[in-house]
Amino acid sequence: MTRAQHRGRGPAAPPLLSVPPGADPGARQLPAAVAISMLALVLAVLVAAGLSLGTPFVAPHRLPGVFGDPASLEYVVVWELRVPRLVIALLGGAAIGTAGLLLQESLRNPLAVPELIGVSSGAALAVAVCVVWGLPVPGGLHPLVGLGGAAIGGVLTLTAARTGRSAQSVLLIGVAVSTAIQALLLSVMAAADRLQYDLLFRYLVGSLSGVLWEQVGQTLPWFAVALPFVLLCVPALGLLRLGDEAAAALGSRVAGARLGVLAVAALLVGAVTGPCGPIAWVGFVAPLLARRLRPRGEARTWLPWTAALGAVVTATADLAARLALAPVETPLGAWTALVGVLVGAVLLRGRLT
Repeated sequence: MTRAQHRGRGPAAPPLLSVPPGADPGARQLPAAVAISMLALVLAVLVAAGLSLGTPFVAPHRLPGVFGDPASLEYVVVWELRVPRLVIALLGGAAIGTAGLLLQESLRNPLAVPELIGVSSGAALAVAVCVVWGLPVPGGLHPLVGLGGAAIGGVLTLTAARTGRSAQSVLLIGVAVSTAIQALLLSVMAAADRLQYDLLFRYLVGSLSGVLWEQVGQTLPWFAVALPFVLLCVPALGLLRLGDEAAAALGSRVAGARLGVLAVAALLVGAVTGPCGPIAWVGFVAPLLARRLRPRGEARTWLPWTAALGAVVTATADLAARLALAPVETPLGAWTALVGVLVGAVLLRGRLT
């Protein structure tokens, strides 16, 4: 028997859902300088487009002059409306993308997404209760209510996940908690009248419409708090992706490390869901794109690329939401879902068999 035949009789490769989304050492990749230059160019174009396009149109070369004229209508539109919206799109997309990478690496499952840890559905339920039940909460405080609901949803998942003994069981527990919260959400919305339903729809699908500097000021502190915890998660991810038994043999407390990573992901997603509503699929697409762009990397390498690509995906989807059917604005979440389905189908083609 030849060596090739001997290799051919070995065990079949495990399916995608049972292996960590690791690097491909044999894959070819662009030089880092070229990839960084391309990504920086795309971000620059998106920033210019986000500030310029719309009604009124402001040519990119006129933006410096507009910022220097606070009395003009263009200044009000650009500075008070477009800049805070762009800031939340970029930072929020980076946060959700990062949360997706944390979940996928800690659970060793490239299909793990932030929507499966109860955070997005918890935020949506909290806002829906305030609107439908007529609680005395001003509309301007709904982002804070959403953030509180996101925290509660994350805590429920983390508490239930203590019973999980493997990465797969933790993910299934998260799905169960999210499904239960969504069932409560549907029950609350069933009691809504037409006006309340219309008010909730855009938030529940995800939208940056109406985001002002007030929402930016409420969100930035949460990002600042989450950043050092994200960096602290990197060593844990390097151990968790080896498998529970290998990580435990190296002295890691697997359950505690995984719960810590899930808590950081919940914080990131909750900070975005509060002002914007649940923005789906960005946490799925951004890590996949990062691995495709840097196939020889690991969690430490993919982290900045995932954040940048999450910002690109969200900012691009928000431009489409604003301009595709102008003057009518479509929900951001619909566009991120469309991008997620198409990109995910292309990147995962042939890997689920």
